[in-house]
Amino acid sequence: MAGTIKNVALLGATGSIGLSTLDVIARHPDKYRAAALSAHSKVDDLLKLCARFNPDVAVIAEPAGYIALRDGLKELGLATKAMAGTSALSDVAAHPEFDTVLAAIVGAAGMPSTLAAAGAGKRLLLANKESVVVAGEILMRTARDNNAEILPIDSEHNAIYQCMPSNGQHHAVRRLLLTASGGPFRGRSRESLAGITPAQACAHPNWVMGRKISIDSATLMNKGLEVIEAHHLFNIGAEKIEVVVHPQSIIHSLVDYVDGSVLAQLGNPDMRTAIAYGLSWPERVDSGVAPLDLIGLSRFDFEKADTTVFPCLALAFDALKLGGTAPTILNAANEIAVAAFLDGKLSFLDISNVIDATLSVISAEPVRDLDVLLAVDNQARAKAQEFVNKMVNQ
Repeated sequence: MAGTIKNVALLGATGSIGLSTLDVIARHPDKYRAAALSAHSKVDDLLKLCARFNPDVAVIAEPAGYIALRDGLKELGLATKAMAGTSALSDVAAHPEFDTVLAAIVGAAGMPSTLAAAGAGKRLLLANKESVVVAGEILMRTARDNNAEILPIDSEHNAIYQCMPSNGQHHAVRRLLLTASGGPFRGRSRESLAGITPAQACAHPNWVMGRKISIDSATLMNKGLEVIEAHHLFNIGAEKIEVVVHPQSIIHSLVDYVDGSVLAQLGNPDMRTAIAYGLSWPERVDSGVAPLDLIGLSRFDFEKADTTVFPCLALAFDALKLGGTAPTILNAANEIAVAAFLDGKLSFLDISNVIDATLSVISAEPVRDLDVLLAVDNQARAKAQEFVNKMVNQ
């Protein structure tokens, strides 16, 4: 309805995607309201956001933070309801009061609330890639069965969404071309990466991101996860998905059609573009992103992704082709390995070794239901941790 303000539930409000979303919302108070905000454990950061946006509900995923959140809201004189725990996130995602849910919780922890939003038929702005990687079949089926709208917020999938045929003729698509910046170590040899530190790996040349996704970008696992996402989101086989390195990060992805046309979405590397598109679709609103200066750019470069130096990308393609629970195993092992690297317990090169070893010892099985996925996820995390421990003690 024209003039109606959309109530947005922002799950993962204190992260980079969450803060970018709040920036867009603040630019359009006549269109959007941050009606629910959540954080994992950063109570103080969440309270600061509540003081500014005055949401109806604030959720701290870590239950130990509940009292501090509740008391902090009272001290601020806010009527915001305090909630805590994973179930609270799902309750908020499914609540009829909220029109739009932006799923920006990092990792598999965001999966239950994402599925809850899909099951409630919401407009789901999807920035939690693990929900698609781990439970893509279930998520897409749930969305279809409940008439939920899924608009991807990852810049690559948002670009593809914008370039896909509006008439539903997906058979006319020859390839999806996902662009990758190449990360901070583009052009390096594998041997030269042996002593890489977390700080070096988090120093992305183009994007400002959280630590976990920054590491995934450095290993190219982020692109591998996006390949699996693209398969589910657009119902395209692995053989029709390619990755091309584009260091300028201006062309966010491309769709190649059978008639020879290639459509691309371009823009400055700023997540507010994709967020504004998701919030406003099928309309468009000002995102605050600067206009693209093509003359200043002058050139676009493209390279083949090097899966010898960055084997995580090849492992993701392997998991997608295996199908079933293989992507769940891949994602779980990656989360364990990245956490160990960030803690200084694992070398950068051993991230892919842990993932490869875990995939080798756990057999993929059909995705029957969410319980199967969760069981496999737990099994893979435990096995990956075993491999981490062995490598640490070597």
